[in-house]
Amino acid sequence: MTRVLVSDFDGTMTRHDFYKLALADLLPPDVPDQWAAYRAGEITHFEALRRYFAAIRAPEAEVLAVVDRMELDPGLKAAVTTLAEAGWVVVVTSAGCGWYIGRLLAAAEVSVEVHANPGRFEAGAGVLMEKPVGSPYYCENLGVDKARVVRDHLAAGRTVAFAGDGFPDSEAARLVPDGLRFARADLADVLTREGLPFHPFEVWSDIARVLVPRGG
Repeated sequence: MTRVLVSDFDGTMTRHDFYKLALADLLPPDVPDQWAAYRAGEITHFEALRRYFAAIRAPEAEVLAVVDRMELDPGLKAAVTTLAEAGWVVVVTSAGCGWYIGRLLAAAEVSVEVHANPGRFEAGAGVLMEKPVGSPYYCENLGVDKARVVRDHLAAGRTVAFAGDGFPDSEAARLVPDGLRFARADLADVLTREGLPFHPFEVWSDIARVLVPRGG
């Protein structure tokens, strides 16, 4: 392994974040504003997501229908293959839940290394997300320390690219070379304000076309 693409999942490999869809369609209207508690420093980012996911009371079929509506990039499998043929290894890092990430990747027949918060669906209890305390990349705030994943590969002398879409991706994105930084949505806004160059993308497979021009 000499070249590694570290990638966020929700909103990066997919068009939509699971938690945003869940807030709109799966949670009761009286659920407390967990993001307000997070911004006030009362709880961690992980805890905010955990509470939202645990408040889901819809049956599993409805939850899985929402997972499908995340819209995984239909070109993902081909893009991962193209990258692999050019010597790039894809590593997924996510502050979300491995329960839905694993389902979507398996359905797309995509096998990549994934670092995410473990979890499961339980009827009447929602999506139960847990801290990945046994992971070498565990962190209290997000569950998974994306920046540490990037740092470890850089320390091993590998070429590292990073792709993301959210505010929590900014630390990891700053670590990689300018030409290997891919961003959209909130992450793109952060990098623009900081004057850090990046490649914008609409769908994840756009990244493969930049890293492996013309499929070469």
